[in-house]
Amino acid sequence: MTEQATPPASRFQARAIATLWRTLSRWPVRWLWRIAALVGPQVYRFSKRERKVTEINLKVVYPDAPASQRQSLAKQSLQHSTATMLELGHAWMAPPEKVEASILAVHGRDKLDSARAEGRGVIVLAPHFGNWEVLNFWLSSHFPFTAMYEPPKITELEPIIRHGRERMGAKLVPTNPRGVAALLKALKRSEAIGILPDQEPDWGSGVFAPFYGRDSYTATLLPKLVARTQARVVTGVALRIPGKGFEIHFLDADERVYSADDTESATGVNASVEASIALDPAQYQWEYKRYRKVVEEQQGLPNANDFRLY
Repeated sequence: MTEQATPPASRFQARAIATLWRTLSRWPVRWLWRIAALVGPQVYRFSKRERKVTEINLKVVYPDAPASQRQSLAKQSLQHSTATMLELGHAWMAPPEKVEASILAVHGRDKLDSARAEGRGVIVLAPHFGNWEVLNFWLSSHFPFTAMYEPPKITELEPIIRHGRERMGAKLVPTNPRGVAALLKALKRSEAIGILPDQEPDWGSGVFAPFYGRDSYTATLLPKLVARTQARVVTGVALRIPGKGFEIHFLDADERVYSADDTESATGVNASVEASIALDPAQYQWEYKRYRKVVEEQQGLPNANDFRLY
């Protein structure tokens, strides 16, 4: 069977995106924030899908807040999401010293240092908050760091994204059993690994646990890693300081993450994500369909669609 050729439109799209990233990588982060301030309102106005999902999620999370307050938060959130997209070139392609200079402070580094001094690995829960690519840059600059990686839908961008994430020494592993084995080996070497705690897993790889009071299908990889390595778990985020740069925060994870019970551990994971969001709710990526799967679907109820939010 011959390999299927890449459509010209896809190649053109990849070149255009890569060129945009390279161009924006030369700009100061304060300019990128100014552009986000101009583009963000247009994203809110014209991107119906992002606006709708964001507003649905915020209604679940803040049911008692006035509608006007939630709308304002939705606009701020989409502005921050726009900024994150504009900052990808900065995180992946700007000179390392420039990216390092944009990191204004690091809070809680001692949590990682002390764990490694004790011979323990560190699992960093990195939710979609602030700019997680800047967090990856800092972690891989200062620690042996391994993270799971799934190639992008536009395959021509794969080498660019991979190089950007690996350029400071990060090791990327596939999202399969081989990748899990690599994570275990890294933890047993007292290294740091990164896990996305707020990405919905495939059926069979998670459990339902509360996220802001509503059941959300949550991955169960964490308790398996903890049980076999006794690693310390922290939450890590790169909080955006608009127009200035970023501050890295490492927070102690909720103690329930260390439970051997999958549901209890997943509840701790979601509570840890909530604690990081509390730093600035506008910087969380609320346009992600965090409640896509529902318990009724798992139960096989014929009216499961009636319980869906999206």
